[in-house]
Amino acid sequence: MNSHVLYEKLEISPVIAAIKTQEQLEKALLTDVEVIFVLSARLTNLTELSEKIKKAGKTGFIHVDLVKGFSVDESIIEYIARFTAFDGIISTKASLISPAKKWHLLVIERFFLLDSLALENVKKQLFSTQADVIELLPNISPKVIAEIVNLTQKPVIVGGLIRDKEDIMSALGAGSLAISTTNSQIWQA
Repeated sequence: MNSHVLYEKLEISPVIAAIKTQEQLEKALLTDVEVIFVLSARLTNLTELSEKIKKAGKTGFIHVDLVKGFSVDESIIEYIARFTAFDGIISTKASLISPAKKWHLLVIERFFLLDSLALENVKKQLFSTQADVIELLPNISPKVIAEIVNLTQKPVIVGGLIRDKEDIMSALGAGSLAISTTNSQIWQA
């Protein structure tokens, strides 16, 4: 899959199901969401999880920083590319972007905006990232979303603390391409 196909899917279905459990995955597979973020997994079930997502016709991303049973380095990227059906990775580690691109995986670089200092650091990093998409957490003010969207040429996803349709509309209205949430009630919003 290429980034343009991902962007099209997110324009059609801007709510991303973020899952941590098998039960959440089963729920997400029954919804109209196009993209699923796997936020918790063991090395031993990566292939199974990815194949379920792919079989359902959905796009899957694995948060590599949170895979249990593997160190977070270039070897996990090769493993995901060779032995799973995931379309891409999510990571806070800029050092994993280049190896993921080498293995033809899509990349979502996750940034946590906890205060003004973090915001300034993110602004500096935005110009050098080679990620396909940027994810900002936790759900931040529409003014900050708009500021970051205007600073970067990358699509932006907003996640964390998304509680209702108003949060979705606020993030999308500020220029975010999509939102990610573990709240299964919102997956159908």
